[in-house]
Amino acid sequence: MDAETTFRTRGGARLAATAAGEGDAAVVLVHGYPFDRRMWEPQIRALSPRARVLAVDLRGFGESESGDLPASMGTFADDVIAWMDGLDARRTLLAGLSMGGYVAFEIWRRAPSKIHALALLDTKPDADSPEARKGRVKQRETIGEAGMSAVVSGMLNAVLGATTRETRPEVVALVRRMILETPPRGAMDALDAMRARPDSTGDLAGIRVPVSVIVGAEDTITPPHLSEEMAARIPGARLLVLPKAGHVTALEAPELVNRALLDLVDALSE
Repeated sequence: MDAETTFRTRGGARLAATAAGEGDAAVVLVHGYPFDRRMWEPQIRALSPRARVLAVDLRGFGESESGDLPASMGTFADDVIAWMDGLDARRTLLAGLSMGGYVAFEIWRRAPSKIHALALLDTKPDADSPEARKGRVKQRETIGEAGMSAVVSGMLNAVLGATTRETRPEVVALVRRMILETPPRGAMDALDAMRARPDSTGDLAGIRVPVSVIVGAEDTITPPHLSEEMAARIPGARLLVLPKAGHVTALEAPELVNRALLDLVDALSE
């Protein structure tokens, strides 16, 4: 049975997550921007019969407070590591989508021994280009002036594939709801953190656990060729390009994502 759980972390912020399932293996799911743990609902249902599943709300998103610490990938990573420590699992699969992938790279740098398999969904190792940094500053200003409603239409077109927008109204509605319900401060802090994140390309060759790199064929934010390049740099990584899906593959192609994550859960017991 799913259960809502919370804890207070450094700086006293109250963070929230959904915990489900049981067993020695754990799966930790880290959402993208500007979403929350609801984007992992199909994976929680599919994985919880086979493993302990924890889907977190990063600070400033969903039901988690922002707290007083400066926004950074390091802060997000330390929060997730604290969750992982609380699980006390024998082996752990860490899955991060988009910004959640950036957090996963930071966790790998800080605590590689805690990760026994890794799923990188619709993400990239590179730091922001100058043009991308300017875009984040502009979006931050827009949110600060007019709130999340000012960016929702543009973001829906960017994060969801054309097939999803045309044929999956329930997914469009959920993604719209998550964007609109994201606290503006959390979104602005995350934009600052993403703009300042380090380049993780140099870390890829040192990742020595089972890895699946997953990307939607219709992803225009992190298009498939970037995932191909990333997978080629990670020893033994498996690349999966999912048809008819954009940047939010966990919701746009849930069955295929579930299968890929279950394969990694199986690898934890080998």
